Amino acid sequence: MNKDSSIALLAQRLRAEARLLPAGERLPSSRTLTERYRVSPVTVSRALALLAAEGVVVTRPGSGTFVAERRAAGRPADFGWQSVVLGEGQGGVEGMARLLTPPPADAIALSGGYLPLAFQPLRALAAASARAARRPEAWQVPPLAGLPELRAWFAAPVGAEPSDVLVAGGGQAALWTTLRALLRPGEPLLMESPTYHGAIIAARAAGLHPVPVPMDGRGVRPDLLAEAFARTGARAFYCQPAFHNPTGAVLAPERRARVLEAARTAGAFVIEDDFARYLAFSTPPPPLAAADPDGTVVHLASLTKPTAPSLRIAGITARGPVAERLRACQLVESYYPARPLQETALELVTSPAWPRHLRAVSAELRARRDALVRALAVHLPEVELVSLPEGGMHLWVRLPDGTDDTALADAARAHGVIVGPGRPYFPAEPPAPHLRLNYNCTPTAEDLAEGVRRLARALRSRPSGTSS
Repeated sequence: MNKDSSIALLAQRLRAEARLLPAGERLPSSRTLTERYRVSPVTVSRALALLAAEGVVVTRPGSGTFVAERRAAGRPADFGWQSVVLGEGQGGVEGMARLLTPPPADAIALSGGYLPLAFQPLRALAAASARAARRPEAWQVPPLAGLPELRAWFAAPVGAEPSDVLVAGGGQAALWTTLRALLRPGEPLLMESPTYHGAIIAARAAGLHPVPVPMDGRGVRPDLLAEAFARTGARAFYCQPAFHNPTGAVLAPERRARVLEAARTAGAFVIEDDFARYLAFSTPPPPLAAADPDGTVVHLASLTKPTAPSLRIAGITARGPVAERLRACQLVESYYPARPLQETALELVTSPAWPRHLRAVSAELRARRDALVRALAVHLPEVELVSLPEGGMHLWVRLPDGTDDTALADAARAHGVIVGPGRPYFPAEPPAPHLRLNYNCTPTAEDLAEGVRRLARALRSRPSGTSS
């Protein structure tokens, strides 16, 4: 169990205990709670702080922790008026929240976007953070576009100048800033279909209209992309040319120039989400932006996925006037990413530990991919593996016709395995049922086979005749 879940569990137990005691009653000492629940003093302290913030207990220095006075019951609050004022909600956000919520302790996670704890570079991050924090300037206002050395590091794979890079607060923030800078509410945004569901949600939250462009095993179809530009008048196309989420596809070499040409002909931008560049099993393909001298491509790259969830640092590379628009947009929305995080990221990626970490992660993810493929062949031969990715964290599988992927994901959760239904990854109606299965989340590779066995039981236990 991770530390956060231990704190939440202890707080839940102490909350229940406090409800049975009269107001003013003293809770057991921290030492007693530590021994009773077999947790660390830090866990006890943070659990009590959580209850104090909720008003369940009050802490009196030198005296202990006491049950707080209970508020007198009043009439229930009426929030109905807010529904009228707020209008239509942001659909799909619940799915993103589920991805960021730790699974139940007894469940096997085959869905999620981060490395397991054992493969996060925690020691290297701790050392990098300590070195960064000792510098007094680390706590001051950074250069508004980011630390120059960090901008140079993000610029190198693209063949850009450091001045072309804006450091952002993680991949999702970089995407949000880019959408807001390039497009106005009500405009269309072309997107691969399927695509990263966080991009679909961000586009809709920005008031944009996602327009699907079909893809196959070699990436987006350039002929249909050109047709979509002509039909919609769209000014931007969002894509993931390398180790696409969710399919794992890599844009075929012969299609790269045609994608750029379609955008140039339409006078439109290409938003290249290069999220898995540092999760490749071998040398990744060059970014589309590396073949673009005219500023057609806005390139996004993040450090979060190959490191740890809270190292939320990304780079946006853009050439021409759009770069100034991006900087202005970020300045209005968030000023700049926290300088200590920027300093920590710079320390990490310029240390000898960084290439060693990437090699270890690459080897482990490849082994896990192979283990998951073997488990599917043995325990779920009725599903079809769409492609065998050479990077990234997931497989994309087609389910038997007539399967309701969302209902299957719910049934799988009941069987103790967490999977991602395919439906949210389509900007419009899905043509067939799919699942996204991650091989990066479980504590060990051995858990993958058990997860597939549980998924197989869920699939075969569904009522006959269930359809999508």
